[in-house]
Amino acid sequence: MKNWVVCLCVVLLSAAALAMPLGGTTRTVIPSDIQQIISVDYRALKNSDAAMAMKKQLLPPALKTFEEALKGVGIDADKDVDQLTFASYRVNKQVRIVGIAAGDFSAAKVLKRIKLNKIKPVKYREASIYPMTGGMQMVFLDDGSLLFGDVAAVKGALDARDGYTSTVDANSQFVDMIGSVDSGTVWSVLDQEGTQNMLRSALGDASKLADYDTMKKRLLGSRYTMNFSDGVKFDLDVVTSDSITAATLSSLVKAGMLYRKVTASPVEKTALDNVTVNSDSSDLQFHFKTDEKQFQSLLHSDLFAAVSR
Repeated sequence: MKNWVVCLCVVLLSAAALAMPLGGTTRTVIPSDIQQIISVDYRALKNSDAAMAMKKQLLPPALKTFEEALKGVGIDADKDVDQLTFASYRVNKQVRIVGIAAGDFSAAKVLKRIKLNKIKPVKYREASIYPMTGGMQMVFLDDGSLLFGDVAAVKGALDARDGYTSTVDANSQFVDMIGSVDSGTVWSVLDQEGTQNMLRSALGDASKLADYDTMKKRLLGSRYTMNFSDGVKFDLDVVTSDSITAATLSSLVKAGMLYRKVTASPVEKTALDNVTVNSDSSDLQFHFKTDEKQFQSLLHSDLFAAVSR
């Protein structure tokens, strides 16, 4: 899961004017025991040189496989997909990942092409599940929405849609966090366990400066937005149980940044100078802003490699 938490968090970006909230069809196939949701406005991917540079360097293998699989059924991800959403959820302590693509493509045309290749679906109740390349399976939710993933993940998502399990809308904490960020171009919401691991990774050796194992129990979740409309902007809120925890973590993160600057390269030091950390009530807040040229230099630094590992 760590690769999805980090790589997908920073991989497909666009302009804030084209923000796309989570669609109703998409919400129906996301189960309630959710670990993370990442939603991207795919249409504007090519609008930023920095976004394209980051896509080239960090594109996860699963997303490459998905794009290749779409091409196999006649869908060009760059032209036909408007919004791409990934959701990881738990079933009996196992994490499953599904993707939902929404866009300007026709289910009828795709299915006609599939049938010409004599590919037959597997029925799961009323749904028709078709194989894709790379071992993935797909189901059309409507004429312009496609659910994909491995067969177990897809069936679990269909169980939620068909009322056999609850959907994300039954998870009030996640719904509240989604409502705070889903107007962003690229946005994500992460659960408690994922947030604990993410913050530990971000702190690095600084997590040893305090009793992080005790403090992490007070982390409830996190949410972020990212856009490239005027340079590169990244805003992350870590939701904690109380204002004291948020303030303590703010001090700890600032100490970690000072610790990192000791060994940082000139590019990394400049990047760290562009990060502000503060606490607001029970939220720990990170803000990062830089220009595209500087950000592309940061992509090749040791600091970025450590964060995106």
